[in-house]
Amino acid sequence: MIQVADFVKKLGLTELSPSTRMELDIPSADLIRPGLQFTGFFDYFAHERPQVIGKVELAYLESLDIEARRKIYADYFSYDIPCIIVCRSMTPPADLLEAAHAHDVPVYQSPLRTCRFCSITIAYLQQRLAPRVTCHAVLVDVYGVGVLITGESGVGKSETALELIKRGHQLIADDVVDIWRVSDERLVGECPEMIRHLMEIRGLGIIDISAMYGVAAVAPDKSIDLEIHLEPWVEGKEYNRLGLEEDCTDILGVKVPRQLIPVRPGRNLAVIIEVAARNLSLKRLGYSAAHELDRRLYERAAGAP
Repeated sequence: MIQVADFVKKLGLTELSPSTRMELDIPSADLIRPGLQFTGFFDYFAHERPQVIGKVELAYLESLDIEARRKIYADYFSYDIPCIIVCRSMTPPADLLEAAHAHDVPVYQSPLRTCRFCSITIAYLQQRLAPRVTCHAVLVDVYGVGVLITGESGVGKSETALELIKRGHQLIADDVVDIWRVSDERLVGECPEMIRHLMEIRGLGIIDISAMYGVAAVAPDKSIDLEIHLEPWVEGKEYNRLGLEEDCTDILGVKVPRQLIPVRPGRNLAVIIEVAARNLSLKRLGYSAAHELDRRLYERAAGAP
């Protein structure tokens, strides 16, 4: 369900025909231009999508007489339609508004050209209807790589993010990260509006990153490319020292590379995370230092007498 107020505000719409609906039941990020339906063809009619009327559809309706339009409306509004949007600031026929009002279907007007409106609306619906989850973590942009820093409370996530910000990187969210899946292979994270740009540092309290370091130190959202999990150093535990084995975590069905970083006094976590982000970028380009070392060892062993 999408709130009507949010739908109207984000898309810059003007209400032409009021409705008692407070929410719109839109199941997918798809639209339909009901040109064929206005001609009487209702096979495969995707009535559950928002109905977009452009210049062609409106010109066709206006070419018909009142009786023909009324017959079309009777068939058209027999389906459960979420809403109608008329583009190019055009005014639909009065009888269309009357029929929509009688069936409690809201009609809106957009000043945008039809194609432009469709592209913006599809992007908006993809974001609003995407599967979502909230997690306790910190999200930062490090060299263009979205790094999700996780770990137990008090392990040093916020302090590490603060050091990254001082080194010129951007904060997206501290403590609470809202994550949504925008595609089968891409996740995006953002901060809840209430705590946006704010950070909690134990012993200091709440600080405003944008006010302290400038607007360039924060960003509204970022794709999640890498998870860095911080944990206290456990003596005797085997940690990854070569990097030949790659670990992943599953978030909303998307596999995200994961690095386990042990925390102990003297380790500069901000530098380590910078290196991890750069290393991920190199791997995406096809270069792995661990595999390069493995290749050299293999060649040395193969050439040995």
